[in-house]
Amino acid sequence: MRKIKITLALTTLPLMLGGCAAFGFGDSGSATAVEDKSGDSWMRMDQGAATPSPTPSRGKASATPEPSVSTPTPDPSCTKAWPRTDPVFIPVEVTPGAGSLKVEWPTQYDSDYRVAAVSQELVSGPQPEPAWKTVAAGTAAAGTSCAVSTTITGLTPGAAYIVWLDAPNTGYDWDGTRHLYSGRSGVVYPK
Repeated sequence: MRKIKITLALTTLPLMLGGCAAFGFGDSGSATAVEDKSGDSWMRMDQGAATPSPTPSRGKASATPEPSVSTPTPDPSCTKAWPRTDPVFIPVEVTPGAGSLKVEWPTQYDSDYRVAAVSQELVSGPQPEPAWKTVAAGTAAAGTSCAVSTTITGLTPGAAYIVWLDAPNTGYDWDGTRHLYSGRSGVVYPK
């Protein structure tokens, strides 16, 4: 074991002395300065400028157009003025009945429709699928040619519902935007 320690010390001695020579301690024992004459250093530091603080850009104030009081329908003979709704929804009128809701909306480009009364009762876990009722295109409400109506039955009296309307085949305008194709009511309660 002692021989291994001595061999190890003798092996590392030349390495240690060679390391000292790099600092200028050679055979003569005098220190020499090492001067770098390569020119540019490998690291370049440039003085920068502070980034300016952001300033809010101010647009030109303009009035937001109000949605019209009535929604235009494809049938010019329609005289019913529909209530104001969000501009992207088809207006829906709901009349509560005994365990039912009568739903009426303007005709939308001869589309077929789906209507559902969605219960607003809190349910933990997965939500039940709404029962959609299909309404064919051209099912006009009594006495008008510009509205479609149907009645959803089998509802719980006094329970809260929101009626959803889907009109998937309303088509597109000349600029490629979709015609109105969905609608919803506020919260309604069957009698």
